[in-house]
Amino acid sequence: MSDGAAPALLVALGLSKSFGATKALADVQLALQPGEVHALLGENGAGKSTLLKILAGTQKADSGTMELAGLAYAPSTPQEAQALGVAFVSQEPALCPDLSVAENILLGALPGRFGFVDRKEQWRRAGAALARVLPEGAPLPDLAQRAGDLGQGDRQLLCLARALAQAQCRILILDEPTSTLNSSEAERLFSVVRELKKGGIAILYVSHFLEEVERIADRYTVLRDGKFVHTGELAGTTRSELVKRMAGRDVHELFPRSARTPGEVVLELSELSGKKLPISASLTLRRGEVLGIAGLLGSGRSELLRAIFGLDAVKRGTLRVKALVGPATPRRRLAQGVGLLSEDRKGEGLAEALSLGDNITLSKLESLGSFGLVSPARRDAIARGYLSRLGVRARGPEQLARDLSGGNQQKLCFARLLHHGTDVLLLDEPTRGVDVGSRADLYRIIDELAARGNAVLMVSSYLPELLGVCDRIAVMVRGRLGAARPASERSEHDLLLEATG
Repeated sequence: MSDGAAPALLVALGLSKSFGATKALADVQLALQPGEVHALLGENGAGKSTLLKILAGTQKADSGTMELAGLAYAPSTPQEAQALGVAFVSQEPALCPDLSVAENILLGALPGRFGFVDRKEQWRRAGAALARVLPEGAPLPDLAQRAGDLGQGDRQLLCLARALAQAQCRILILDEPTSTLNSSEAERLFSVVRELKKGGIAILYVSHFLEEVERIADRYTVLRDGKFVHTGELAGTTRSELVKRMAGRDVHELFPRSARTPGEVVLELSELSGKKLPISASLTLRRGEVLGIAGLLGSGRSELLRAIFGLDAVKRGTLRVKALVGPATPRRRLAQGVGLLSEDRKGEGLAEALSLGDNITLSKLESLGSFGLVSPARRDAIARGYLSRLGVRARGPEQLARDLSGGNQQKLCFARLLHHGTDVLLLDEPTRGVDVGSRADLYRIIDELAARGNAVLMVSSYLPELLGVCDRIAVMVRGRLGAARPASERSEHDLLLEATG
């Protein structure tokens, strides 16, 4: 851990930023020391993303000052920030999939003269950058391989290598770096972070997983509603203290559990297989229960939900949803009261260019007016009710979906399912990118739905969530779904062992 008396590498004081009437940051402060992992914590909408963009040169603060190694720091572009040693790796790996691994690492800084690339120097520099983010002794991947052919974990490491290759990196900003990684890939990332820390790099680490923060971070800073709340050492700080500072309240019951009475079977699968995945899946889902599916990324969990909903083809096996036997289109599933919350909220879950009101109500317009016309006032009144119920931080129903933080966008997807009146909910990573306070809100909604007799089939990579929310849990391994067992008989260790085969 860094010496608390050591001079700070980066100091930000009084940072403020507004977007119209919305105050995103108000008098925020931050100090990073060399060779430390500093966690930036806060709920969705707390101002974390805005602060990261200012540090990385994507946005300019309206007021306040920053110093880097004792000199004034106010980058106007990401390239300027990188040249000064500040690199940013976003939550979603940003790669050019058709370019090679080496070309992605040195993108914008390919070595050469007179318009010709020096391939030998390119391989050398790219290999050196990759070596910094690979476990000791691990072989280098093929530098000529298409970046689009890499797995999710390797893509994240490739983005890290690119950040370190652009300049003499002194500060590395990681935004939700494990959100798309499985447990083994996350462990590999933690190992890389520890090595970079030993090399004196300051790492600003953003994550909603507090157990992860407790493992990897030395110090932390909390933002709430765009304002600085607290900074301190992780050692000696309890998780309940962190949660209270982030949420501004005690979150007493993260996993509420009402009385649930399983009823009739509404979903039944027997040896269901898709075009590629799943290979074989059998289960029954009843009204009044939450059935969880665990498994590693790529095991076929998402493909199973998509096949049930009608987005992916069913190759063989039996599928019954309520009284309907066999595959059906998504339109037919919605008419049956079956709703899917996709893990890909940007690609499939939202119409980002439309308003919040439109996103919530678009799949069911019948209640918004007469003679095929939509009443904007009626639409906005319905939308406000869901925005309030789910605690979405927004200016109002007229705000565009793309302007919300990731967690609030996830709540918006959930609101559409509630508006549509679905009573069989297929939830794929429902709390990915959602802060701890908002997760508690979503868990409460799921619990209320199950207690009222709805049926929930839920895929999640976050094992404490499955254990806390679900009545039964099944594990998918390499496309095959195991038998569902009561959550009370499961543990994280047990689930991980089964998931890794």
